[in-house]
Amino acid sequence: MIPIENTIPYDEMMGDLYVEDCPFCGTHHVRLPIKPKELPLIHDGKKRLLVFPCCNHRLTIVDCDSDYLLADTPVRTK
Repeated sequence: MIPIENTIPYDEMMGDLYVEDCPFCGTHHVRLPIKPKELPLIHDGKKRLLVFPCCNHRLTIVDCDSDYLLADTPVRTK
């Protein structure tokens, strides 16, 4: 079972990935340094270090689907 507190919802717009709000500093509409072409690699098991450009917080992404990124640590409260 996937722990919901380890997930980050994202949107894809014009070839970039965005999160509505940074889970760490609260900045709105943050563009992620991950390209959509990397998502199949992440889904197949390749881990990806994600550094949020707004606050430089580091997070390891271990899986993804068409709506969520799955991190190795909790990123939101229950």
